[in-house]
Amino acid sequence: MSMIEWIDLPNLGDDRGSLMVLESNKNVPFKVKRIYYILDAKPDVPRGFHAHKELMQLAFCIKGSCNMIMDNGIEKQQVRIDKSNIGLMIPPMVWHEMHDFSEDCVMLVLASDYYNEADYIRNYDIFLERVK
Repeated sequence: MSMIEWIDLPNLGDDRGSLMVLESNKNVPFKVKRIYYILDAKPDVPRGFHAHKELMQLAFCIKGSCNMIMDNGIEKQQVRIDKSNIGLMIPPMVWHEMHDFSEDCVMLVLASDYYNEADYIRNYDIFLERVK
């Protein structure tokens, strides 16, 4: 079973432009408690390098693109996030890294809970121990 799950938003726009709608517990498969975005990322400076114990996230590049490495402790997969209406689910206990940001990248992330440092696993060896 692949750890990669995409959420495809319908485009509700018309000839005036695109309109994407995100709704908690509808097309977003969890209640959204936090929203954040990344912009002005340096193309050659990777980010992430952590997993969450319980947090679920949904990441969209609403402009530009980046590569995401997803690692469940058994396999690693790299995907390109590059469509404003298709988001990548980041489930709990998946180590994730973001690389190769385009200069115009704006990444929007929806999270299932408020920020909680205790939910982060920032050491890869500890992550591997926890998933075994």
